[in-house]
Amino acid sequence: METDTILITGALGQIGSELAEKLKIIYGKNNVIISDIKNPEDVDYDGIYEVIDVLDSDRIKEVIAKYNIKTVYHLAALLSGTAEKNPMFGWKLNMDTLLTFLELAKDKVIDKLFWPSSIGVFGPDTPKDNTPQNPVQTPSTVYGISKLAGEYWCKWYKEKHNVDVRSVRFPGLISWKTPAGGGTTDYAVDIYYKAIEEGKYTSFLNEGTYLPMLYMDDAIEAIIKLMTTDESKLTEFKSYNLGGLSFAPEHLTAEIQKHIPSFTISYESDFRQAIADSWPSSIDDSETKQDWGYEPKFSIEKMTETMLDNLKIKLGKA
Repeated sequence: METDTILITGALGQIGSELAEKLKIIYGKNNVIISDIKNPEDVDYDGIYEVIDVLDSDRIKEVIAKYNIKTVYHLAALLSGTAEKNPMFGWKLNMDTLLTFLELAKDKVIDKLFWPSSIGVFGPDTPKDNTPQNPVQTPSTVYGISKLAGEYWCKWYKEKHNVDVRSVRFPGLISWKTPAGGGTTDYAVDIYYKAIEEGKYTSFLNEGTYLPMLYMDDAIEAIIKLMTTDESKLTEFKSYNLGGLSFAPEHLTAEIQKHIPSFTISYESDFRQAIADSWPSSIDDSETKQDWGYEPKFSIEKMTETMLDNLKIKLGKA
């Protein structure tokens, strides 16, 4: 192919499915190759889909060569709750695959790499309120440990081999388009489904558990904004803090009750409570805003209205 193309790994997940649609609008659907491990007949996608197990580096190289791919958005990962149940696989999937793409970038097979980090890199010794860009980081989860190691690999490849790798630390992400995938912040997606379908929700996080969150539209805009910013303007080569909203389950409940007054919530915390307790409650992303002009648009009120309106249609409850 004459035109450089984009590859998205883990593209059927929460971020990838929405990022792909946005990138298709910008670059054209034949220039955005999505990949995941599902069989093609099970994938509903208007564009080019390739089956890739990201642990298979030969398959990755084959697809990159086939489409002359120069930019990769590597989203395939095992999230916090799931990785705690299968730690060795979580480490292997999250770490080995990043190194595969960093090596490809070092060898000039690809030109640019996006890799998402997470608020999971922080820990119980990190300041919880308005967490700064470079605080003490003592992650207490397999997911957080892998993401922190990944950040320093990104920095090393940038400094030693001038690899153009860019990253943000995502907070919890909220979207109506795709179900959440095993993260500790996923209550903030599931609660909307349960509000519409059952009129009640049992939270696996306790009342008063504040966590940073971001509506998916803002997250996608942040990725694209970072990847299209001139490299000379960037100053952080581990991963940029990404803020947005900060709330606890009862705040979402109150917003939902404005639209569904009979909605109720109860609390039965599980192992994810300890994970949430080790994470920040709010994020300082001033460096992000300064370097590449990131600015989220969705408030908790706007997000809730958008989530409920769209889920009612999706679930046939409109």
